Amino acid sequence: MRISISTGTLFIFPPEKIFAMASEVGFDGIEVVINRDFNVPSARRMMRELAEMVPILSIHAPFMELDGWNGPVDGLKRCVDIAAELGVGLVNFHPPSWAAFQFGYWRWLYKIRDFQEEIGGGEVTVTLENMPWTGKYAINGYILSETQKMIDFLEERNLYLTFDCTHMGTKRANFINDFYLCYNSGRIRNIHFSDYGNGREHLLPGRGMLPLTRFLNHLRNTSYDRTITLELSPFELPKGEPLIIENLKEILLYLRSETAKAT
Repeated sequence: MRISISTGTLFIFPPEKIFAMASEVGFDGIEVVINRDFNVPSARRMMRELAEMVPILSIHAPFMELDGWNGPVDGLKRCVDIAAELGVGLVNFHPPSWAAFQFGYWRWLYKIRDFQEEIGGGEVTVTLENMPWTGKYAINGYILSETQKMIDFLEERNLYLTFDCTHMGTKRANFINDFYLCYNSGRIRNIHFSDYGNGREHLLPGRGMLPLTRFLNHLRNTSYDRTITLELSPFELPKGEPLIIENLKEILLYLRSETAKAT
């Protein structure tokens, strides 16, 4: 398995610093979250140069409004275009939010019959991300919030999955059964890894209530051989670059040791 880190984990730093830190820690690659740092005319050239430090393994389509991107559909298509140009193999996106009245986006999603062919062009793997249950009443504001219904949609539309541990864990702490439902569908192409507890998402492993070590042990015993992406809140990390580097090295060692196949 390849161990990646999301740029969202370190978004308090500029992109050049994020890639340099990821290289120093020893991550196998990076997931680039398209935000304002990458919404510049030179973005493609910048990403190509940054990838010389650490490979870009995936791109996360923007989930915030960016000038000139014309909403989530345009954002997804542009990210696939960028990925194809730069040789990045995977683009991840969020489903429509009914709570945010994304009904046009919702209608568009259901018009697609084959995401890999119509959106990915047979060249870039396109994945949907499962979303969290939040708030006092634990409501999921996105469509396809039920695991089996989401899997049915993925299979019907030839769409793959980025399985987010924190998001699934907001529904039930013991999310491993849901993971196996997704795994057995053959649809998982990336895993977002972090902890959850007391209404707080994307915590450091061990700071929440999710059985993450048990999950990794289960994962090790499957045939999954793709990417695990560390996706933390940057506010989980200590102050100061040296301490952050040390902390990330410990997490990377933990991930490698708990997923290593017996020899």
